[in-house]
Amino acid sequence: MEPTDVKNPEYFHKVVDCQYACPAHTPVPEYIRLIAAQRYTDAYMINWESNVFPGVLGRTCDRPCEPACRRGRVEEEPVAICRLKRVAADNKDSIADRLPSIPTEKNGKRIALIGAGPASLTVARDLMPLGYSIDIFDNQFAGGGMMRSQIPSFRLPISVLDEEVNYILDMGVVTTFDTEITSLKSVLDQGYDAVFVGTGAPRGKLLNLPGLEEAGDSVHVGIEWLSSVAFEHVEKIGKKVLVLGGGNTAMDCCRTSRRLGGEDVRVVVRSPFADMKASPWEKEDAMHEGIPIYDNHVPKEIVVEDGVMKGMLFEKVEAHYDEDGKRSLLPTGEDLVFMEADDVLMAIGQENAFPWIERDIGIEFDKWDMPVVDKTTFQSTNEKVFFGGDAAFGPENVITAVAHGHQAAVSIDLFCRGESTQNRPAPFTNLVSQKMGIHEWSYANAVADDERYIVPLAPMDQALKNRMVEVELGFDTDTGFKEAERCLNCDVQTVFEESRCIECDACVDICPTDCITFTENGEEEELRTRLSAPARNLEQDLYVSETLPTGRVMVKDEDVCLHCGLCAERCPTTAWDMQKFLYNVTKAGQEVA
Repeated sequence: MEPTDVKNPEYFHKVVDCQYACPAHTPVPEYIRLIAAQRYTDAYMINWESNVFPGVLGRTCDRPCEPACRRGRVEEEPVAICRLKRVAADNKDSIADRLPSIPTEKNGKRIALIGAGPASLTVARDLMPLGYSIDIFDNQFAGGGMMRSQIPSFRLPISVLDEEVNYILDMGVVTTFDTEITSLKSVLDQGYDAVFVGTGAPRGKLLNLPGLEEAGDSVHVGIEWLSSVAFEHVEKIGKKVLVLGGGNTAMDCCRTSRRLGGEDVRVVVRSPFADMKASPWEKEDAMHEGIPIYDNHVPKEIVVEDGVMKGMLFEKVEAHYDEDGKRSLLPTGEDLVFMEADDVLMAIGQENAFPWIERDIGIEFDKWDMPVVDKTTFQSTNEKVFFGGDAAFGPENVITAVAHGHQAAVSIDLFCRGESTQNRPAPFTNLVSQKMGIHEWSYANAVADDERYIVPLAPMDQALKNRMVEVELGFDTDTGFKEAERCLNCDVQTVFEESRCIECDACVDICPTDCITFTENGEEEELRTRLSAPARNLEQDLYVSETLPTGRVMVKDEDVCLHCGLCAERCPTTAWDMQKFLYNVTKAGQEVA
């Protein structure tokens, strides 16, 4: 193998598994250390720079960082990264003096943002400090997009959403709410230098089942029904409710139904329970509130008698998987299952709808009627029009929309400056030694068994009576400190300097995970098999040194390294050092190197 290029900023970035897995690449260990130091405002601002909505995401994030967490290789549960984000948000001081200053003299460029969801708001947050004039349009009465219309208040209090949305709008963004944009051409005709489309995936799907038309108003589209509840157009539901679908929207629908009068609320999903798209904690929360989930049930018919919906018929199936893991749902041959219902909520997916974008303004659409968008620049085939969030590539989540917004802002800034949108500025990175003494580091490096702490919940009788009562109460500061201590500081990297190594193998002897090997070089596939511990995770790299005097190379398996620093403490020549790696993604306004 060739020696590892540790000067490539993406190499050590990939080793910080949590940050690498986050679409917005928030420096997770950095802000967790700040929480442990009770520097909550500093921790909040680290988050705000990258994920923009720490209070919102500390409650509602899909948490792609947590399955990647290295603590999950020591204990069963990863660090509660999402809930620690909330600790910073709930305990911060005022950040008014820390927000970027907005130039009074503008740069002469006008940008239109269509939709006021997380992607558009991120674009505004990045471009306003650069002197752009920004107009934002949305069909709701306030900013937030799907965060306002589709995330129930018992998960996300309106006060938290308003606070973080207003940090951005108060920068001087010109807002036009309660306004439906019906023509992109008319927006372009207003002379904007660029237009960003962040309208989400606003249309829910319906199953075209027998009895659907006859059932009338007893069948609801899940996301539209959640919006009607959020905007107080709907305040009650029938006692018997069936929710079709296995995603997070279905979990929000069933839990909201319980709060609006549903007594017998059931989730019915065609897939096996383990294959449901809903996050594990969302399923747990629903079942904790007494909502059963019936898996392997395929909807067949809506039963209507004398113009009144009585319920639904389902076919029981079982999943079969072929050699490639492709699933087939085969009928069991049992009789159809009938379930009573006063109301049915269909939460079976969302899709994009662009009837308001004319097809003669230079924007190409693919066979799925989605705009053709560059996955790096988020620019469409009309060079002035950019897309992000669910509007770009289909339904995802808030943190992905934020990541899109950051990158689209970079592109819009480059485009408005007459530069190539493909020539992206590099991220900011550095490596700083944490050495304080012969055997002392500037961070805690002990690795101990430490199980995840449980977040307290509001009493269920109170929570189910009022949809505005927040269910999760969050960690208090003491528990937040204890949970923060579970972080293994994966951003403090083990950095090897060949010229200092005397090949004594002391680091090999002391390594608790057998991740260091001195051996002859070879092809990667073969080399992985003869390390101290076979390196089977091909998604994580091997750290390979230059050839040493004996002809061997040092090989470290980054996958199982705990960043404990014992190798650096034991090394008699300081060939190993512990260096803190900071990675901040590219933001609009950075100069191209």
